[in-house]
Amino acid sequence: MFADELINNIKIKNNPTVVGLDPRIENIPEFIKEIAFKKNGNNIKGICEALYLFNKGIIDSVYDLVPAVKIQIAFYEVYGIEGLKVFFKTAEYAKEKGLIVIADVKRGDIADVAEMYSRAYLQNEYIDAITVNPYMGEDTILPYIHDVIEFGKGLFILVKTSNKGSYVIQDLETSDGHVYENVANMVNRISKTVKGKYGYSSIGAVVGATYPEEAKILRKEMPGSFFLVPGYGAQGASADDIVSCFDDNGFGAIVNSSRKIIFAYKSLYWKDVYSEYEYAQASRAEVLLMRGMINNALMKRKYIAC
Repeated sequence: MFADELINNIKIKNNPTVVGLDPRIENIPEFIKEIAFKKNGNNIKGICEALYLFNKGIIDSVYDLVPAVKIQIAFYEVYGIEGLKVFFKTAEYAKEKGLIVIADVKRGDIADVAEMYSRAYLQNEYIDAITVNPYMGEDTILPYIHDVIEFGKGLFILVKTSNKGSYVIQDLETSDGHVYENVANMVNRISKTVKGKYGYSSIGAVVGATYPEEAKILRKEMPGSFFLVPGYGAQGASADDIVSCFDDNGFGAIVNSSRKIIFAYKSLYWKDVYSEYEYAQASRAEVLLMRGMINNALMKRKYIAC
């Protein structure tokens, strides 16, 4: 099942980092674009070839270090059918390298429509989990449960997201607490139907690293749900901010970083160390740095608690 496989991969890699594959053509090294455009022309096909070559280089550089990748579909949908081909081709290659693949699609419909989304992604052999928007209620989650159980897949439900404007809706007070707490209670209840040998469910939650105090509350309210944690790096959250997403044993969360990893070669920290031809090595170096910082923060919390 998904939760058990995820924990096993985290243990093997000693790393809860997820690499977000959100490529932007303007940030892809020129030499990759030259190769792709020479083969296909400076057009949609050429751009999509460049995206894939870039993704492949990143995957090759980090697959032995991280348990999973997260592929945000918007960066591929923008290029139509050719872009979607790259989305699934990237997922296939990541699976070949032994990585767990999370499709960040944030689907949020109900009934037959949700069932079609489930068939499109959870019944795809290269996708292990997807993100779901619960704004329409429990009906947005239940249609996926059959495929989660049948195919050993996972869900990450948006609960408390990392964006600055999330408070407008998610922090609203109700008679039963904040909106995000109500969503957490719903996720916790549903998650109990799909639990693995480590006590974690394949029904997880998206909890932003930029709200550590809220994460601390949510960790208690969803003790059996894995957290997918965005907001690290480019959005400003640090390793110390994310420790409240983890349980006392250092499990229960995976931390996503996209731009900070895949475009590391352009960052102030690495640009004088790696050239654009070494973009993949820069990404590997950033993953190693991130792993060390997260593990150190978790260890520090453990010692403080003792």
